[in-house]
Amino acid sequence: MRIAFIPARGGSKRIPHKNIKHFYGKPIIAYSIEAAIASGCFDKVIVSTDDLEIAEVSKQFGAEVPFMRPVELADDFATTMVVIQHCISWCEAKGWPLESACCIYATAPFIRPQDLQQGLKQLEASGCDYVFSATSFEFPIQRAIALSADDRVCMFQPQYMNTRSQDLIEAFHDAGQFYWGKASAFKLGLPFFSERSEVVKLPRKRVQDIDTPEDWEFAEALFSLMYKTS
Repeated sequence: MRIAFIPARGGSKRIPHKNIKHFYGKPIIAYSIEAAIASGCFDKVIVSTDDLEIAEVSKQFGAEVPFMRPVELADDFATTMVVIQHCISWCEAKGWPLESACCIYATAPFIRPQDLQQGLKQLEASGCDYVFSATSFEFPIQRAIALSADDRVCMFQPQYMNTRSQDLIEAFHDAGQFYWGKASAFKLGLPFFSERSEVVKLPRKRVQDIDTPEDWEFAEALFSLMYKTS
């Protein structure tokens, strides 16, 4: 079996009820649920939540909520890995033969079914433990600077001060949309960022973290520009 797990706890503080807040016309979690279903990759799409309202909204858009997440896994310190391990344990207790799983974040309105399909294709072809979404940094990270307590500048890597941009290695970061993985890798808690992983490269215009109200406003403006039909 292949199962999508969408973690969606109810205790968001910076953006209250973030996981079901309306984003461009519908609850933001709906984009993740609908993409997972449309991809055709999964036998089940399960939302892991501790919140009854999130559970109800998730069911309305086609996801299953067969259990409520334990309180101890719904605080600010519960990691994605621990939540997915709990989901896998629950499924195995049901006797479901889980081969691979995909953690899909609830606040990923730019996620596309074809990216999930590509992730599965790479996971099965590569022999890797994980395949996850990533995008490139828009600026060479080798030229990043830090500011001291009195706002003076220093470079993290001053040896690259005079290196041409085109001679620097391109750097990527997690796009925060999905993590495909072998069930065995999740169960062992193997790290996502290692030589045992590959990425699905996404264009920067389809990647936006949504952690603050400012992030939310920017993401909606970007979404409007990309997907408006009028």
